Amino acid sequence: MLDIKLIRENPEKINELLKRRNPELSIDNVLEIDNERRKVQFQTDELRAKRKTMSQAIGELKKAGKNTDENGKSTDEMQKEVKDLAEEIKVLEEKQGELDIKQKEFLLCTPNTPDENIAIGTDDSFNVVKKTVGEPTRKPFELKPHWDLGVNLGLLDFERGVKLAHTRFTLYRGKGAALERAIINFFLEVHTKEHGYEEIMPPVLVNSAAMTGTGQLPKFREDMFKCENEDLFLIPTAEVPVTNIYQNEILNEDELPKYMTAYTPCFRREAGSAGKDTRGLIRQHQFNKVELVKLTTPETSEEEHEKLTRNAERVLELLNLPFRRMELCTGDIGFSAKKCYDLEVWMPSYDNYKEISSCSNFGDFQARRANIKYRNKTTGKVEFVHTLNGSGLAVGRTFAAILENFQTEDGHVVIPEVLRKYTGFDII
Repeated sequence: MLDIKLIRENPEKINELLKRRNPELSIDNVLEIDNERRKVQFQTDELRAKRKTMSQAIGELKKAGKNTDENGKSTDEMQKEVKDLAEEIKVLEEKQGELDIKQKEFLLCTPNTPDENIAIGTDDSFNVVKKTVGEPTRKPFELKPHWDLGVNLGLLDFERGVKLAHTRFTLYRGKGAALERAIINFFLEVHTKEHGYEEIMPPVLVNSAAMTGTGQLPKFREDMFKCENEDLFLIPTAEVPVTNIYQNEILNEDELPKYMTAYTPCFRREAGSAGKDTRGLIRQHQFNKVELVKLTTPETSEEEHEKLTRNAERVLELLNLPFRRMELCTGDIGFSAKKCYDLEVWMPSYDNYKEISSCSNFGDFQARRANIKYRNKTTGKVEFVHTLNGSGLAVGRTFAAILENFQTEDGHVVIPEVLRKYTGFDII
């Protein structure tokens, strides 16, 4: 959530940055409500002060044994005025409360301001390639897509996944299930032992406060799976429960930065994505992911964002998968992000790169929504932390990339060397 104080002080700047995302975005409605709210607040404060003065005068008159003031007004009349003032104040307080709710609703649906240094653009065609690692896989035979390889080798059963749930649910079998589990274990071990993250095993059902804290609610409700008659949602990513662990808490600066990683299944309705990546594992309603989450001070968040992105890149390097890092433009970054790098792995079936991780710096946007603060050890002042997260990595997409990039001419798949101690086999 954007800082209302910052909006008041720099409305032109905030509007200019938001319009880099989308020309139709504006905080003018927020400012209009804020101006009205402040007028009501001023009126309320004036009436409270008047009521206080009159109440004190009544008390002094009674203490002195008098029934009227110097102007001949009786204490009964004065008490009636105090009562009337109380009613006026109550009406104004209710109006102020309504304006507070309205303002918060606007702020909760307003995206973060993008970093001033990222490319301005309307869609992913304006994204910037920051680096490319490895060469796209080319082999002297026709490469099969992972959805055919997975079925041919008995690793994936799309039809029975649909039978058990509906479209975009998949059943992993035999060595397919073992490979998926191996990838998860490999990711967690690298991030905990080499990169220093604390492993978390969070709930995969969370309440609306947690969903609001990280920015999924209220704007993206249609993308969520909600439990009927319960304030519980299936998580779209471990970012939600892990970031919200410290919701409504004040940390000590010495506790920062916090590095946390979690494996969870993730659930997304993918509303509005009809026709996109419908085959295979790229866009599923349920998928596995290992997430990286950081809480930092404002001064270190940019550096920690770079480190987090390198942590995600490291597992791709260890797997020897070709990939590239993209810096997203203003029109392509997520709702809550200030700056985002996408890591895209080479997928022969698309003859292109596909996203396998998004690594985002949210600034204090999520922390304001979730009320996560820390105490500055130098000033003693309580401030909002900065939050960061990234996929480390999406497991199903890694599975698909391994099948496609390491397939053999006779239709088998060679397991990357770093995974073999987790799978127990070196070829499928």
